[in-house]
Amino acid sequence: MTMMHNPAHPGEVIRGLCLEPKGMSITNAAERLGISRKTLYKIINGKGAVTPEMALRLELVFGSTAQTWLNMQTAHDLWRLQDKRKALKATLRRAA
Repeated sequence: MTMMHNPAHPGEVIRGLCLEPKGMSITNAAERLGISRKTLYKIINGKGAVTPEMALRLELVFGSTAQTWLNMQTAHDLWRLQDKRKALKATLRRAA
């Protein structure tokens, strides 16, 4: 299996490519997305996940496809589970 590097959380991408270059505040972006400032803050800080509905909102406001936003979230989530994957694999081998 090929080892993945640590993929960026979608929140890092939102901050780095959607907000900062445009000088857009979290408050303004949240209003445009139709969500609370708290929800966007959590995503940007890697404490919240991009759901299918959020991915669609991001597509409509910032571009890229909803699928791209979801793929970023999935890649990040799977990378974070690498340690659990190793432990689960060992457990499953013992059970076989």
